[in-house]
Amino acid sequence: MLTLSEIISKDWALAAVSDTPELEVRWMLEDLLDKPASYLSSHSDTEIEPALFQRFQELLARRLKGEPLAYILGHWGFWSLDLIVSPTTLIPRPETELLVELAIQLYGDQSDIHALDLGTGTGAIALAIASERPDWQITATDQSTEIIEAAQSNALRNAIRSVQFKVGGWYQALENDTGSQTLQFDLIISNPPYIEYDDPHLGQGDVRFEPTSALVANDDGLADLREIIDNAEQYLKPSGRLLVEHGYQQGESVRKLFLTAGFSEVETRRDLAGHERVTLGRLAPV
Repeated sequence: MLTLSEIISKDWALAAVSDTPELEVRWMLEDLLDKPASYLSSHSDTEIEPALFQRFQELLARRLKGEPLAYILGHWGFWSLDLIVSPTTLIPRPETELLVELAIQLYGDQSDIHALDLGTGTGAIALAIASERPDWQITATDQSTEIIEAAQSNALRNAIRSVQFKVGGWYQALENDTGSQTLQFDLIISNPPYIEYDDPHLGQGDVRFEPTSALVANDDGLADLREIIDNAEQYLKPSGRLLVEHGYQQGESVRKLFLTAGFSEVETRRDLAGHERVTLGRLAPV
């Protein structure tokens, strides 16, 4: 039998599918053992039981075929949360945490903020904000009941009760039976599909396994961004703000959409890799 340190240090050929092979082995072991990272260090000479090692090899085989580790484990970290994930939703990514950071920075310790997360997926953005600002009123929407139920499960998993979930595509989820708008917000935030259909990255890495509908959009990846930006005025309070994530090459195009839609104070923030990632603006007061 191998010890934990031997398993961690062994070359499992994961470098072919991962930039962080040793880290991924550690995450698999933490999940199998149901132990924190510190346990692997403090018990490095512990031999792994044969049944667990067989299970590790099964996980490893799936990962070597390119399947995302998040889907293999069934959960993934985002912000301070642990979220259930499945192939029906995108895997939460570190660059999306910039949306959460900016939302919190913009409003500081203000209470009674009404925020809307469009296309919530796993609920990552809405739940992360709610974990930091439990006194905010947050609404999160997505297009299918299945996805919303998954987000609700993540709210329960992380003991967050301040987010209201609604089913519907983009702003449609906010309309009542007669089709009139029902809510207005201080902040709208979204990480919509923004990849072009012919983008070569769709055939690489984890995105091969993620739902295409959550990744790609028409009009050079701008169709959903345009819909969100063009219709935001109807659902924002005077001087309300809109924040959207987009592709690293779309900053200029998205800024133009904001300005055309009547937003002021339009700017684009860069992620940790230095790429233009989030554009924000304030609705010009009436």
